[in-house]
Amino acid sequence: KIMTDIAAFLATALYLLCSLLLILRTTGKAPCANCPVIILLAPGFVAVLLHALVLYNNLITPYGLQFGLSNAASAIGAVIGLLVLLMSIKRQTIILAAVVLPLAALAILLELLFPVSRLLPPDSPAGLNIHVLVSIIAYSLLGMAALIAIILAMQNHLLHNHHSGGVLRHLPPLQTTEKLMFDAITAGFLGLTLALASGFVFLDNLFTQHLAHKTILSIIAWSVFAILLIGHR
Repeated sequence: KIMTDIAAFLATALYLLCSLLLILRTTGKAPCANCPVIILLAPGFVAVLLHALVLYNNLITPYGLQFGLSNAASAIGAVIGLLVLLMSIKRQTIILAAVVLPLAALAILLELLFPVSRLLPPDSPAGLNIHVLVSIIAYSLLGMAALIAIILAMQNHLLHNHHSGGVLRHLPPLQTTEKLMFDAITAGFLGLTLALASGFVFLDNLFTQHLAHKTILSIIAWSVFAILLIGHR
């Protein structure tokens, strides 16, 4: 438990350090302004590894998988953090990384401060574990798409108001940002489709009293994203 807490605090500090370095890079005040961006992202990748260690220690127990709200939020934060770091290596998305990494740090702190125990017993069907895992990945991808949408809206606003410098210099072209957003939505939509399909296949009844609202909201979300993607196509 002590080692897990230490890893969590180190991951939090490294997430914040990486975000600070990226912000300084956008303002031209980074310690190594001309160094490859991968060097500035390195603390973030180490933070993700530590975050994964924390999640493993908190989720895997002798009594089964422990999946509470704070654990799930932490897992989503780790997945989004990793995705945005990988994107930032090749694409000009360090602004997005600078925003997302502090949220990943916050997710770790919430996991430490508000541990919630909701066990999936060791004898739980493998399909249920798959359903939970796919759902978290889908939520992470759609969450990242939402963050990219916020960046896209900001970028569009700045361009319409003729602010060509500042933050815009550190963002990809508008069409690239839009493509990133729809790529994330498409991947998240496919994940959500798999999550719903696995739920109908592996769970006895998705419309029981304690699952009905989640199922209905998920189907509504799936419909909204389907209409959005069809309209975009």
